[in-house]
Amino acid sequence: MASKIINLGLRGLQFFWTLLIMALVGNMIHEATGGNASIVNYVMFVAVFSMLCLIYLIASTVSEGLALFPWLPLVVDTLNTLFFVIGGIALAADLKVHSCGNAAYLKNNGVVNGSKNPGKRCHEAQAACAFLWFGFAAYAASMVFSALSARGGSSLGGGGIRRGGPSMSQVRV
Repeated sequence: MASKIINLGLRGLQFFWTLLIMALVGNMIHEATGGNASIVNYVMFVAVFSMLCLIYLIASTVSEGLALFPWLPLVVDTLNTLFFVIGGIALAADLKVHSCGNAAYLKNNGVVNGSKNPGKRCHEAQAACAFLWFGFAAYAASMVFSALSARGGSSLGGGGIRRGGPSMSQVRV
């Protein structure tokens, strides 16, 4: 029961970070005047993929019968973890994080270029990068819970009682 509550909390955090990333990057794409860098499109893909997966993951967390296979949430969590860490690394590398008030940086950076307000776009990209890392941490933590659930040990603090053996009333002397 405790692991289900913790996992639902992690799913809520994943939804929150994904929603923020989707809003920020969607605004970056909407306000672009000269196209977008490929990393911007990739980060939007990560957010949309995560949101679609969360429909399944929240349902399978609430009711384990909806998981279809016990290992499927682990696979989906692992994919999201990988996509988020790749997006965080690639966006940070492309941003080469500097001050958004530096005019030379704004003019020469491909991610923040292509907007009428590059300073705003720079802040949105940096925030999206931070939220990718927060989302990565949430998915990595839920990946651990999915792994425990997939191998059958999903209860935290469940004690050391053996569940598969016979009870004392079934033992004959």
